[in-house]
Amino acid sequence: MMTSKLSNQEFAVLGAPNLVYVRPIKAADLIASTPVEAMQGIVLDPAQTLYAVHSADGACLAVLSDRDSAMAAAVANELAPVSVH
Repeated sequence: MMTSKLSNQEFAVLGAPNLVYVRPIKAADLIASTPVEAMQGIVLDPAQTLYAVHSADGACLAVLSDRDSAMAAAVANELAPVSVH
């Protein structure tokens, strides 16, 4: 399967500059991909499911503890969230 990334400008042309997606992630994946110094003071169960908010270009904007909070945070920041399963 071939994939390509659209730039923020290309998404804006499509009419989706504020589109974000929310997807579940395992805390273990977050722990593994985050520098140790950034995780200081944060305690996570590696088996825990968290919810990441990503911009349309795939950049992670936020990680929250539940789906409803992730969706609400997106809306509160004038973004249009969609779920990815």
